[in-house]
Amino acid sequence: MNKLALPLSLIAIAASIFSFFYLNSSSELVYVDVNKLLDGYQRTKIVKAQFEEKAKTLNANVDSLMVDWQNEIKSYEKERSTMSKKELELKQQLLGNKQQQINNYQQAIQKQIQEEDKKSTQTVINDINDYIKEYGKKHKYKIIFGASGGGNIMYADEVTDLTQEVLKGLNAEFQGK
Repeated sequence: MNKLALPLSLIAIAASIFSFFYLNSSSELVYVDVNKLLDGYQRTKIVKAQFEEKAKTLNANVDSLMVDWQNEIKSYEKERSTMSKKELELKQQLLGNKQQQINNYQQAIQKQIQEEDKKSTQTVINDINDYIKEYGKKHKYKIIFGASGGGNIMYADEVTDLTQEVLKGLNAEFQGK
């Protein structure tokens, strides 16, 4: 997953977690470490591997086009001494057009990869948010804070850290237990 998606995802998770206020619950305030949930959640690893495989395939397509284009340039370099001025101009124009097409395709692929990364990250975040919402209701917490290392929770007693308990339940739910 790209470097921009994770910080944005962490902010989204933290904002979602902060919104879980419950009227008829205990007064205990607790938190989860969002980074540990993302890292420890088994679905994160699966989604990341699927994304990386798809990105690898898309990038391989671009690499293949680049190799073909480079081979055409080598061929052109070998044959150019036998070409007429008109043939040289035409071949140069064709090679330039092909290079532009490859560049455009490469940009489109990079945009697609970023969108796929965002979509796969959001899938994991939605799972975590849904689980925490149900967990909070079940255990009657007024609020479950999300700590992401960004300063939103500067100190909390370890007793109020639900990360491992939530992660255990989240993974068990994912595995269908």
